[in-house]
Amino acid sequence: MTSSTDATSSDTPQTVPDSAQPVRRERTARPVKRKSEGQWALGYREPLNANEQSKKDDNPLNVRARIENIYSKQGFDSIDKSDLRGRMRWWGLYTQREQGYDGTYTGDENIDLLEARYFMMRVRCDAGALNLAQLRTLAGISTEFGRDTADLSDRENVQYHWIEIENVPEIWRRLEAVGLQTTEACGDCPRVVLGSPLAGESLTEILDPTPAIDEIVKRYIGKKEYSNLPRKFKTAISGQQDVVHEINDVAFVGVVHPEHGPGLDLWVGGGLSTNPMLAQRLGAWVPLDEVPDVWEAVVSLFRDYGYRRLRTKARLKFLVKDWGVEKFRQVLEDEYLKRKLIDGPAPVQPERPIDHIGVQKLRNGLNAIGFSPIAGRVSGTILTQVADAVEAVGSDRVRFTPYQKLIVLDVPEDKVEQLIDALEPLGLHGRPSIWRRNLLACSGIEFCKLSFTETRKRSQVLAPELEQRLADINAQLDVPITININGCPNSCGRSQIADIGFKGQLVDDGDGNQIEGFQVHLGGSLGLDSGFGRKLRQHKVTSEELGDYIERVVRNFVKNRDEGERFAVWAVRADEADLR
Repeated sequence: MTSSTDATSSDTPQTVPDSAQPVRRERTARPVKRKSEGQWALGYREPLNANEQSKKDDNPLNVRARIENIYSKQGFDSIDKSDLRGRMRWWGLYTQREQGYDGTYTGDENIDLLEARYFMMRVRCDAGALNLAQLRTLAGISTEFGRDTADLSDRENVQYHWIEIENVPEIWRRLEAVGLQTTEACGDCPRVVLGSPLAGESLTEILDPTPAIDEIVKRYIGKKEYSNLPRKFKTAISGQQDVVHEINDVAFVGVVHPEHGPGLDLWVGGGLSTNPMLAQRLGAWVPLDEVPDVWEAVVSLFRDYGYRRLRTKARLKFLVKDWGVEKFRQVLEDEYLKRKLIDGPAPVQPERPIDHIGVQKLRNGLNAIGFSPIAGRVSGTILTQVADAVEAVGSDRVRFTPYQKLIVLDVPEDKVEQLIDALEPLGLHGRPSIWRRNLLACSGIEFCKLSFTETRKRSQVLAPELEQRLADINAQLDVPITININGCPNSCGRSQIADIGFKGQLVDDGDGNQIEGFQVHLGGSLGLDSGFGRKLRQHKVTSEELGDYIERVVRNFVKNRDEGERFAVWAVRADEADLR
């Protein structure tokens, strides 16, 4: 008798009826439920965070009436917190940092401690363009209402500190009387438009885009249709590459089309902060008279499709990254412009930053002189003296720059030395050292609630210190070395695109104490070698070590670089030991 075991173990194949076969089911992946990004164009209008709710509750532009009619009359304690910490930014106002709290206090949990009863006020100077009446007004506001503070920002703005709410309506009255404003100088809206300091007069620009900038400000700034964007929106427009266009949300850069002639090349999606991205070309050539319409279309697209769920992903750069430039251009053309853009060539990238410092000829036969205050630090008193000196040489045009500098136009040949000599005692050098010329810094812990470290005040000491430390080799530096100092990760001081960039943070002093320090970025740049540079693992320096560190790295650069090599190129290939 054969056992069942024997039978089933025989070599004879066993047949199983089809009906008895187990049914194999194809396993399908469970669909991932994506979170809404709060894009209005896709029907998501319900606010997904407190900032969006605040903007829905009341358009931030409406807060001006409350400032004029209530807060300025009843004082700081009368200000509603949602206005104080949100909507007032649309009128250029942030509370500044309370004095006496070091970087260990920085953080949202200490906002009630860090928030002073005074404001930083930002005045938008679109394209950085001023006449002497405007410059004198800015100076007078500083001395009368801002404890003589006035910093030139890297957005061609002026920033005051120590502003009291009671004085804000009078400051607005004075600004608007000379054609200036604080409208949308901050907030989730179109901020100041960067423009070339030499627009219309430069011998090297492709065209003068001033009419387009003026039209954008006239048509769209302060209009509620564009005042509620997912986040801030930065614009740069120039006939040449002197406005750091690669780090703006939208930029138009001068270029000559082989068939259509001078126009502007369109870029989108640039920005720094904790997720830096360089703007990308859309490959489109835009004639000057169409720039305002195309600008409006880009802003509208961002308003409707921009991400509104997380503030950290709400800049235009994230949408451009996810969509890609082809889809972005298609949506821009199909849904907003209702027409195709003209394909165009790329502009030739410059080998070094175009900062317009020093003396150069203008188209009108006169001269421009670019002066270099250290990290943009001036004062109302200084600006008044600048106005006097400029008037004495017969000029009425002053410009601020995206590098925290000041330029005087229309200086006759026989007055050049007179003006340079007049401004140098004010700390404004017309022929500055490499260190005064190329040092940029944010506001820092002196006034900013987000900062961990001192920056702009430290810069005032650092630049002269480097002049002395490196006196024996300064003459050998035939290329610029830019130093950008930032007090926190938000990159108002552009730390990622400097030859030597410092990002403020608290560091351990070796004994378990948290002290001011910086993470180091090396070899960042815009233009020919555009990129965010190099970070070395665990490479940080304390605030007190800045001078020592810069000296060490610069000496290694001079010693080991190839002839004519730029710092950004050397830093990428250098031995790590030479960079520490």
